[in-house]
Amino acid sequence: MNERNAQAYQAADLYYMRGMTTEAVAEELGTSRATVSRLLRHARESGIVQIRLNENLKPKSQLSQSLSARFKINVNVVNTTADMSPMGRIELVSREGAKLLDSLIDHGTVVGVAWGSTVTEVAKYLPTRPLKDVVVVQLNGAGNARHTGIPYSGIILGSIAHAYNAYMVHFPVPAFFDHASTREAMWQERSIQGVLKTQQKADVALFGIGAFGGAVPSHVYSGGYFDAAEQADLRAHGVVGDMCTVLLREDGTYADLEVNARASGPSPNNLAKIKRRIAVVSGNHRLKALRGALETGAITDLVVDTQLAQALAGS
Repeated sequence: MNERNAQAYQAADLYYMRGMTTEAVAEELGTSRATVSRLLRHARESGIVQIRLNENLKPKSQLSQSLSARFKINVNVVNTTADMSPMGRIELVSREGAKLLDSLIDHGTVVGVAWGSTVTEVAKYLPTRPLKDVVVVQLNGAGNARHTGIPYSGIILGSIAHAYNAYMVHFPVPAFFDHASTREAMWQERSIQGVLKTQQKADVALFGIGAFGGAVPSHVYSGGYFDAAEQADLRAHGVVGDMCTVLLREDGTYADLEVNARASGPSPNNLAKIKRRIAVVSGNHRLKALRGALETGAITDLVVDTQLAQALAGS
């Protein structure tokens, strides 16, 4: 522990554990109150002090309770207003998603992460808590014909790994293979089997729900994975969105869709084997896709903005 961390630890111990005032701490350490404030801030930011709320005891609104009872999952409706910008709503929802994820991570936790525009935001708001033996594993491939997807997915995994001093496990395959047979062959490779086995050990999964359109478009439909003709064909087959890059219909069906035989993400059935599965969702354009995702039974925890929650309740 370097000198600054040692000072921050001592200040935090006096302030948080012994209940001393900043003035008393300053006198004890022979420094100023301003310095003590800086040390306490450093203690929080560096993970020396870890302040966590029990998300299971968080008071729920009537809307949250109603949706929780209806879908038999934990629903956190984030207080947003209709006059907020789409990004403003995503920010608030992502902050709450980060709090929930953080409450479920401890030493030795394996976190499965599916990349996406909302998950990118969630990763930004995770607090720094250097833990031991945490693993963050990518749940779905990110490459397509235009790019590898590694920088995009890597930023997400890197942010989470940095927050918890975690070991990163990348999944270096395309989001969608050109041929189902190629995926089947790749799944036999030892390097890929190693990633799949790590995914199966996940204690918690974090993902968004993708959908067509919207002011803040889902990366699956705006990042070159499907051209306009392919997206039109998907819609013609009833596709409304995706969960972990497995495409869904509004009624939750997915198994008969040809594209899913080529998808690298976990099916809802495989995703459901993970104990806690957190979906963080914002934007009314995702309503049909969210309904489809809920129908699969693969979600245990839903963090959603007020406007989308109201639309879901009325559907």
